[in-house]
Parts: sequence; C-alpha cells; structure tokens
Amino acid sequence: MPSSESGTDFDSTTEMSLSPGNDHTDAPVGLSDPQYVAQKRKMLDYVNRLRATGAQLDLDIPIIAVLGSQSAGKSSLIEAISGITLPRASGTCTRCPTECQLSRSSEAWRCVVSLRIVTDEDGDVLSQPSRLDFGGPIFDKSLVTERIRRAQCAILNPGTLAHDFLEAPPDALEERQLSFSSNSVCLEIYGKDVDDLSFVDLPGLIVGGEPRDSRLVQRLAEEYISKESCIILLTIACETDFENQSAHRLAAQFDPSGARTIGVLTKPDRIPAGDEAIWINRVQSGGMGGGIEYFSVKNPDSQDIRNGITYEQAREKEAEFFSTKEPWSNLEWLYQRRLGTDKLTRRLGQVLLPELQEELDRLLDQTQQDISRLPSPPSSEPVAEILKLIGGFVRSIERLVSGTPGENGLMQTLRGPQNEFKRAVRQTAPDFRPLERPQAQVVDNTPVPPPSFLSSEETPWEQEPSKIVSPIFVDDVMKKANCAVTRELPNNFPYIIIKEFIGTFVKRWDYPSRHLFDLTRNELTRRVQKLVEEHFSQYTHGHLKQGVRNIMLSHIQECADIADKHIASLLEDENEPFTMNVHYYAEYRSKFLGHYKGARLRAKSSVIKNLENSSDAGMMQAINETISSLAKLGLHSVEASSLATLLPPDPMEPAIGIMADVRAYFQGRELLVALSLAYKRFVDNVPMSIDRALVRGLTHDLEKTLFSGLSINGPGGYERCRMLLSEPEDIVERRKELEKRRQRLLSARKELVEAFV
Repeated sequence: MPSSESGTDFDSTTEMSLSPGNDHTDAPVGLSDPQYVAQKRKMLDYVNRLRATGAQLDLDIPIIAVLGSQSAGKSSLIEAISGITLPRASGTCTRCPTECQLSRSSEAWRCVVSLRIVTDEDGDVLSQPSRLDFGGPIFDKSLVTERIRRAQCAILNPGTLAHDFLEAPPDALEERQLSFSSNSVCLEIYGKDVDDLSFVDLPGLIVGGEPRDSRLVQRLAEEYISKESCIILLTIACETDFENQSAHRLAAQFDPSGARTIGVLTKPDRIPAGDEAIWINRVQSGGMGGGIEYFSVKNPDSQDIRNGITYEQAREKEAEFFSTKEPWSNLEWLYQRRLGTDKLTRRLGQVLLPELQEELDRLLDQTQQDISRLPSPPSSEPVAEILKLIGGFVRSIERLVSGTPGENGLMQTLRGPQNEFKRAVRQTAPDFRPLERPQAQVVDNTPVPPPSFLSSEETPWEQEPSKIVSPIFVDDVMKKANCAVTRELPNNFPYIIIKEFIGTFVKRWDYPSRHLFDLTRNELTRRVQKLVEEHFSQYTHGHLKQGVRNIMLSHIQECADIADKHIASLLEDENEPFTMNVHYYAEYRSKFLGHYKGARLRAKSSVIKNLENSSDAGMMQAINETISSLAKLGLHSVEASSLATLLPPDPMEPAIGIMADVRAYFQGRELLVALSLAYKRFVDNVPMSIDRALVRGLTHDLEKTLFSGLSINGPGGYERCRMLLSEPEDIVERRKELEKRRQRLLSARKELVEAFV
C-alpha cells in the first residue's frame, strides 16, 4: 500500500536506513543515541537492578504505546526513538500490534520473535492466550525486519500454519485473509548496546472504512493504553484538522489528566498556510500539570530515505527546519526544548519510569495485607502455642458465662426467656369459681374478680385471668370430694383431693421449665460455637477446630444432663405438698376463704344483695328493726354486714374450703420467697439450676477437659500439638509466594533509594 506520507509509509521495496553509511545495523539511534546515554543511564541501570531483584514479576514494565490515526507518522516516530526498523511491505505494520521488549545484557546481541495469539481464526477471544515461537533466535540485526514482516503476514493469515511463512516466497507475503488482528508480533531483543525499553506499534485509528475494523483497532488501542504503566505517545499529524483525529479523545478517556500522555505533532512541514498558530499554541501549552505536553518532530520524507539519509543527517535536517522555518524558529527558548526528536527522546527518558516509589509502597502495603489475611504460621513451639490458644479460649468462655455488660450479652439475652418462664408458670394458677357450673341459660360466666388483698402483692399481668387453665366450679370440687370419701365422718374429706388439685397445676410447670432449659442450652451452644470459630478458625487442616468444637458440644451435653436432673428433682419435689410456714398458710387460707364465700354469697343470696342495696328507705327500716331485736336478745355487736351469717349453712362449704386450701398453697408458694416455699421460689430455682449446672457449670474443669479430649498430654503431646497446628499446603505455598514477593519489593525499594539519593 504505497503512501506519500512524510517518513511514515513507503512503497513495498523501501526500508528505513537512518545510519552512517546506510549501515543501520550498528548505529546508535533514538534512545540509544550516545549523546543521551549518560543522562538516562542512571534510571536504566536502576531498571536492571530491579530486574536482578525479580521485581519485574510484581511491577509492570513501562511500555510506550504510539497512538494515532492512520498516516499520522507513528511508524516513523517509533523507528526514530527506538532504532528498530519496521517493515513497510503492503502496510502490514499498521494492521497488527508489534510489541518490542529491549533488555540490556552482557551476552551477544540476539532477537527472539514470537506470536502472541489471543483470538482464534474467527476472531473470537481465546479462554487462554498462547505464545508461539516464530523461528529461532536472530543474531544478525539486518535480518530482523524481514522476520517481522513474515511474522505479521502469519498473523494476518490465520488459516495457514504460521511457520509456513518463515520460508514462503515473496508473492505469498502479499496475501492477507484479515484486514486487522488482535494477535501481535513480539520481539525480545538483548544486547550490550540495548537499552531497557518496551514499546508497541499499534495500528492507526481508522476514520471511515469498515465499522468492524474500526472497532477492532480501537479495542486494540484501549487494551494497551488502559494500563497505568503505559506511556501514551499521542501522534497527531499537522496536515489534518486536530478535531478530526480521534486519537486525542481516546487518550483523554483513559488518561484524563494527561499525566502519562505525551503529544507528538508530526509533519510540521505540511501545515496549511494560515494554520500555523493553531499548532504553535499546542506546543506552548500543557505540561507541568497543565494537560498534555506537546512536542513536534520532523522525520525524513520518502525521498530522503531512498537517497540513503543517515541518522545524523536526518537529525541535522530536522534541527535546520525548526531553527529556520517560521513560526517554529521564533518560539521562545522554553518551547524550543519541545522541538525535535532528540528533545522528545529526552522527555521520554524522564517519564519511562512511573512513580515507582508510590507504586512500590502500594504493592508492599497490598502484599502485607495479603499476608495478614492468611492464618498465622504454625509456631515453632507447638505445645506452648496450644496452651496459649486453649487458655485464651477458656478465658473467653469464662467471660461469656460470668456476664458482660451490653444488650447482646448472654445474660441479657436469657432474661427475656426467663421472664416468659415466670409468666407461663404464673398462668398455671387454678381458676376457682365459688359458683355452681353455669347452665346453658346462665349468661354470666365472668371470672371471679381478683382478691383485693393481692393488688399490692402482684403486678397487673400476674392478676390477669389464666388463658391455659379451665375454670373449676364449686360443684365440680364438691363432686370430686364426695367421690373421694371412704370411711371419713360426715363433712370430712380426704387430703388426697387437695393434693390432686395441687398436682394439677404443678404438672403444668414441666413444659415452661423444659422450654427455658432448651432455649438456654441452644443459645449457650450457639455462642460457644461462635467462640470456637473466633479462636480456632485457621486451624482446620490439623482438625484442632473440629476437635475443640466436638469436645465443647460433649461438655455442654454433660452439663445439660446435670441441669435436666435438677429440674426433674424440683418438679418432683413440688408434687408433694409441704410447708412449715403454717402461719402464712393459715393467713392466706382465711383470706381466700372469705373471698370465695363473699363472692358466692353476693351471687346467690338475696339477703346479701338487699344488704348491699340498703339505701332503700324501707329496706333500711327492716334492717334496723332486725338489729334492734337482736340487741334486745343481748347481741349488741351485730352490724348490717353480719346479718349474712344468719343464713342457713351453705352445702358447698366443704368445697369452698378445699378451694381456699389449694389457692392458699399456690399463693403461699408465690409469696414466701424468702422462706423458699413460694411459687416464685420455683421460678427462681429453675433458672438458677440451669445457670449453675449448665451455664456456669460449663467452666468447671474446662481446661482439663480440653487437654484430655485433644490428647495432648503424655509423651506424644509434642507431635500431637504439631499436627493440630498444621496448615494446608496451599496456605503454606501462598505464604511463601507472598513473602518472596515482599522481599523482592523491599529489595526494589532499597535499590530505588540507593539509585536516586
């Protein structure tokens, strides 16, 4: 594809030859210019030392990517700054990337060419890129250009075996299956006179043409310039309007600040008349944190190349152009430093190495974080380490069961279930009603109001009617009492009736007690397992975590069995009614007896109702006359409220007595906390038994239990401890890898300090 571009693309028979006597194989050009070697040698030597430390495994090697539109002078520019002659045949150099890695070496000069394959024949991205050697090493510099040309042809013809192009005739090199390719030619060049440098020659961005090709070329460019270690050499041809060249927009997308972008204005001799100020303004702006810094270069045109211009002659001709051609020659000295290839190469030398100190610090910090996220390496003293781990775990268990401040503590969490347990037990109180069982026609089935004498002794919720027990009516009690009579005298009923009623509500205490026990055990187990995870999560390979977990679960079960027996004992004790607190029992029996009798009389006796409604004048007169008549008989202390005692005996009196006995016993057990015979004693004793045997009991001989369960005592203890602390091989390898990386980075940072202090 012939082109008249100045110094960029030539006809298929033209190759660049910018060296003395047209022998370009030995001439130092571009970054190898002897005039520049001393200035940048310090930095390049540092790169060599970094390579010696192995830091290239961690740090991205700086790479220069030449970005620009087609025919913007990219190839000529990269040849000028690198000294690498690129092939020109059929324009192949612009249709696939050419990556070049130059490395200074004490060995003889050599070049290795390979193909990096990232897509298949259909252009689909491979899951795993591959690298294919393309011929053997080259030791003659004059053969490199032709090898590159053949490698590019192999890439653009994926349907043919790549190695076939090594010996293919010239005509075969003109064929092309693909317009562009993501696969690249890779050059590795080593030699004593080679500087450490990486660059890539990218296909030019397409304006117009096939959309598919345009997208591919842009994607190729993005792959390179998106890397932070990439220096974007933004190539802009002065012969074309700036805004029509999309390369600057793409560079701004990935480097908005322009910190790693250097602009190069090519073909300054082709600026349309009158537009010089536009391009001069770009050279005079930017740099020093103020956007992209622009340089301008003037490379030889095709005629100069054909005439065999040398590198020195090309630079002299370039210098003459900028020193004599207005408006370039009129620029101030400050901006004269941005004109010419030599000025550009100096600037590239200054930015080839990114902010390595910052990058090294970042990588070191990241590596240290990666190391810290790994489990600590096994101790060289496994027995002492196991003792330390077990001791720390036991102390955490002790803090757990002793109680810690804060709403999420174990004791705080269990307080809710304990209150619910108390409420559940209280709700088992017998619901005695001193009335006959309501018949179908009776509407009033409301519970008996709570005794007024309990209002100062119980909370409102304790006085609420039970939702889990059925009401017991006086005739039910009487019937049960009559059925139980054997040889007793009339109006005497066996004690078994009272015991049976007491056993009825005591039996209901079993479920809430077991429920509280289960909730406590489950919560304790959950928290213990959490502590096992916190203390031993990294020790899974040697089964230390699993061992401690199983031992603790067994230990919890043993403590739970003891607590369960205590609860069973408490429940069994409550099935045998007993109290030594005769005075309190008699007091509450009398109160409940009066309460039940009063409630019954109010519901059944018209006399009581008349007495309570004594505001009626006629009724008041009758009551007064009755009291006066009784006084004449010598009963002077009779009051209106006492007249109810004159009523005939209540046939349900024995049942009322039984109800009072049972309720007084229940209430007496509720109120006599200090005397340990109250229902509240039971709601205290059950949680206390669970806490003593299960929760606090967990710490009893815990260290001894763990040591014994882990089998770390005795003559084999050391080896057992070492095995418990062992870790997986992948963790071991990962730690070694990170430690090596850390050492490489530390060595690189040390070299950096020594190189630039």
